[in-house]
Amino acid sequence: MTVFLLASATFGSTMLGGLFALRHQDGLHRILGFTAGVLLGVVAFDLLPEIHRLTTATGVDVTTPMIALTAGFLLFHIAEKLTLIHAAHEGEYNSEHRHPKLGVTSGLALSAHSFFDGVGIGLAFQICTSVGLAVAVAVIAHDFADGLNTVTLMLVNGNTTARSWKLLLLDATTPLLGAASTLLFTVADRDLLLYLGFFTGFLIYVGASDILPEAHANHPSGRTLLLTVAGTVLIFLVTRVGL
Repeated sequence: MTVFLLASATFGSTMLGGLFALRHQDGLHRILGFTAGVLLGVVAFDLLPEIHRLTTATGVDVTTPMIALTAGFLLFHIAEKLTLIHAAHEGEYNSEHRHPKLGVTSGLALSAHSFFDGVGIGLAFQICTSVGLAVAVAVIAHDFADGLNTVTLMLVNGNTTARSWKLLLLDATTPLLGAASTLLFTVADRDLLLYLGFFTGFLIYVGASDILPEAHANHPSGRTLLLTVAGTVLIFLVTRVGL
């Protein structure tokens, strides 16, 4: 019961992040700057340390998750080129080069990540209550950013508010499904390494290739830069709470 109550809290946290992005579309470039910092923080202070921990614990060669990381980066790069999002010069970022399909693909990838957030909560409680609570606090805190990222990626790629709302609901619901799934199976650390590597590659690509350039394309400002730093610092603090 505790697992599901905490997983339910992730629903509220994700929805709040998404609603914030929907309400402040006129300041989307600032949200994008903040989101870029959040993604950098998630990669540097959450995913990569977890990959290091799991490779040490399992004895798996670190090359394995790095191959998955590279595959994730290249897959989304190829998908972007095939949908002609950057058909023109790479320095040009305007509405003509956005494509709703990439926004949906990104939103689905984030929803998959949220599913495994729920899995993480459920499996952590299988270890012990204290570990479960620590993981849950970290997940609930950064799920606000997940909701923010989902809506931002949808909007910046030209999707409608209605479609963004649907992806937000999906992203908010998947942690509950992930937590419920841990009643049926367990995930081997070796398999989890592949997922973590792949998702890390996706975040690196979408942050560097789309979000940061879009944030500064039409509204270059020191405030946006400060928000990028703030997003990174926020995730650093959140991950310290989780530890």
